[in-house]
Amino acid sequence: MKKQELIRVSTKGMAREAWLEARRGSLGGSDAAAVLGLNPYASPYSVWAEKTGRVPDRPDNEAMRLGRDLEDYVAVRWQEMTGKKARRVHAMLYNPAIPFAHANIDRRVVGENAGLECKTTSVLNLKQFKGGEYPDSYYAQCLHYMAVTGAARWYLAVLVMNKGLFCFTVERDEAEISALLRQEEAFWRLVESDTPPKLDGAPATEEALRGMYSGGGAAIELTGQEALFERYAALTAKKGDTEAELAQLKQVLMEKMGNAEGATCGDWSVSWKTQTRRSLDVEALQRVFPELAPFYRSTESRVLRIAKKSKREAKPQ
Repeated sequence: MKKQELIRVSTKGMAREAWLEARRGSLGGSDAAAVLGLNPYASPYSVWAEKTGRVPDRPDNEAMRLGRDLEDYVAVRWQEMTGKKARRVHAMLYNPAIPFAHANIDRRVVGENAGLECKTTSVLNLKQFKGGEYPDSYYAQCLHYMAVTGAARWYLAVLVMNKGLFCFTVERDEAEISALLRQEEAFWRLVESDTPPKLDGAPATEEALRGMYSGGGAAIELTGQEALFERYAALTAKKGDTEAELAQLKQVLMEKMGNAEGATCGDWSVSWKTQTRRSLDVEALQRVFPELAPFYRSTESRVLRIAKKSKREAKPQ
């Protein structure tokens, strides 16, 4: 690994909030797959919304915490299985030739121009790894790290919970790295110009839109969007293979409405209001005298409803 060519920003003692703020300034390894549309948990739009500060970074969850806590274990097991040595890198790495990217790698491999990525995944994914395969998102992340560091290869160690550790080697491929960097650079231009990527129907995109627009605005007129509504109605009638396009059209409406809670377009009307759902919190009920009073858990979400006016409603007064 050509350390002398890299800019190192130490992460020793860095608070998680500060680390999250630092990574917002460029694309990291976990962003690479999302930019390519290969990440099931993030999309180009959701990454753009995070990098431009429109939504907070994805909240920590149990899977992310487990991955961090087991990283050392995965690295130790990889060393046992391969006979190689790997050391932690307490820094964010930047390559001056790639200003839109950074690398926050798990380990560098001693005596090689190589690094190590440690993963932890569910037993539900066992079949894939036993077949000698791994997700495209992992591959994109390894390519990204090789692009930033100049490494000749990247090792991948995947712990499938309670079932085994699977080891892979990703060799440097200049054509693949060039293709990835072109895509990342084009995406970063969208961030710098504050231009949103295309809405793609991905769940992460819808989640980002909900985070960006909390509601409370007055109803608006969506002039000239009749074709969108007609297409939505046609797809709703078909369903099946059209689910992704339906989701994309809903996202277009969400983006155009912003904080408006209602909109009209010719014979069409849209409602996107926050609703509160109350459900029984069984755990709380069991803890505190269940015979005295019910305990409710409330959640709020904006629900998008699309409807076409009846002929009577549409008739001019």
